[in-house]
Amino acid sequence: MKDDYQELVDEITALLGVPATLENRDFGLIAFGAHDSEDDSAMDPVRTRSILTRKSTPAVRAWFEGFGITRATAPVRIPAAPDAGVFRGRICLPVRHRGTVLGYVWLLDDSDPGPSASRLAAAMEVTARIGDLLADEARAGADLARELRAALTAEPGWQRDMALTALRAALGPSADGPYVVLCVAPWRGEEPRVRAVPGTAALCALPYGAVAEGRPARSTATGQTAGRLNGSSPGGATGRTSGPVSGPVNGPAGGSVNGPVHGSGEADTLALLVRLRSPDALAPVLTAVARLREDAGPGAAAGSCAPRRGLAELPAAWREAVSAARASVAQPRFGPVAQWTSIGPYRLLTALPTEPDPAVRPLLDPVHAELAHTAEVFLDHAGQAGRTASALGIHRQTLYYRLSRIEQLTGLELDDGEDRLLLHMALKSTRL
Repeated sequence: MKDDYQELVDEITALLGVPATLENRDFGLIAFGAHDSEDDSAMDPVRTRSILTRKSTPAVRAWFEGFGITRATAPVRIPAAPDAGVFRGRICLPVRHRGTVLGYVWLLDDSDPGPSASRLAAAMEVTARIGDLLADEARAGADLARELRAALTAEPGWQRDMALTALRAALGPSADGPYVVLCVAPWRGEEPRVRAVPGTAALCALPYGAVAEGRPARSTATGQTAGRLNGSSPGGATGRTSGPVSGPVNGPAGGSVNGPVHGSGEADTLALLVRLRSPDALAPVLTAVARLREDAGPGAAAGSCAPRRGLAELPAAWREAVSAARASVAQPRFGPVAQWTSIGPYRLLTALPTEPDPAVRPLLDPVHAELAHTAEVFLDHAGQAGRTASALGIHRQTLYYRLSRIEQLTGLELDDGEDRLLLHMALKSTRL
C-alpha cells in the first residue's frame, strides 16, 4: 500500500510541476515527491524536518490548522512565514473521505498565479483516491486491532485458540513470519497510527493495569482500570538502586507508574505486534518505539519480548513485553525500551505477587525508608559490611545498628542465605 501512496503523490507532483508531500491528519509523513533543485532556498526547515523525522511538531501543526485546513474541501493557500520557519508558501490539498479529513497533500509553491484552477481540480481528484486508500487502511487497522485485543485478553483454552486463529487469518501469510510484541504504558489519548512504528502489523489499546495473562482487566466504574503496570511472566533481573524502595515507584520521567493516572482511570496500555525482517533486525523497531514512548508523556515505560516466529506463543510474548516495561520502571538503566532478554533477574521478579511478603511489609513503611535503603544496599553488596558502609557513607557501627533493627522489624536473619534472598527479592519487586 505504501507504493500506492507514493505513486499517487508522484502523479500530483508531475501534474502540478511542484514537489508534493502526503501527511496523515496527525501530520505524520506518508510519502513525498522528488525535489530536484540546487536552490537551497527551495526548501524550508518545516518541510525538511517533516521528511527527516517523518512528523511535524505540535506548534507547526497548530499553525497550519489555523488556516482552516481541517474543514476545507478545496485547496488552501498558505503564505510564507519566515518567523515560523516557513520560508516558502504552500498549497494544502485536504484529503477527505465521505466528509472526513484523513490527511493533507502539501505543495511547495508561492508563485503567482501558481497552478491553474483546472490542474488543481485534477489534483483534488487524485487526493480523493488517496482518501479511499487511507479509509481502507483505517478499516483494516481497526479490524486487526480488534483481533489483536481479543487474542491478548481471551481466557486460556478454546477462547484463546479461536482468537489466535482469527488474528492469524486477518494477518494472512505474514502471521507465520518473525515478529516482536511491544508494550507502552501508560498511554493516553488516541491510538497511534500503525505507521508510527515501521513493520507494525497490528496495534491496540488495553485498559491500563490489565494483567498480561490473557485475561481482561477488571472494570472500574469508569469502565477502565487504573492501577499497576501489571503482568505476570515466566521469567526478570536485579540491578542496583540508590534510593529507598518504599512508597510509589516513579517512572523514568518522574511520573508515578504504580498508581492511578491523575486519578482519572483514562490511561491505556498500548500493545504492538511488529513484523521483523529477521529475528535480529530489532534495532529500528526499538528506536521507533522509544520515540512512541516519548509521545506517551511523563512516566511512560516500554518493553519488548524476545522475538518469535508465528503466533502460537503470542500470550507469552505479551507477558514478556509487559514484564520488561515494568522492569524499566524499577531500573531506567534498561533503556527507553527494555528488552526481555536483557532484564536478568527481573524476569523472575515480575512474576512475583504484587503484594509484599508479610515479613518484609513492616520495613516498607515510609518511616523506615532509610532502613529499607540500607538493607537493599547491603544485599546489593553481597552482605559485605565494609563496602556497604562505604557506599552509604556511614560508620560500620551505624551499619551494624541498622542491620539489627532490620532483623527486629522483619524477623529475618541476615546471616541466613534464604532469609537474605527473600528480603532482596521483596525489596526489588516493590519497585515494580
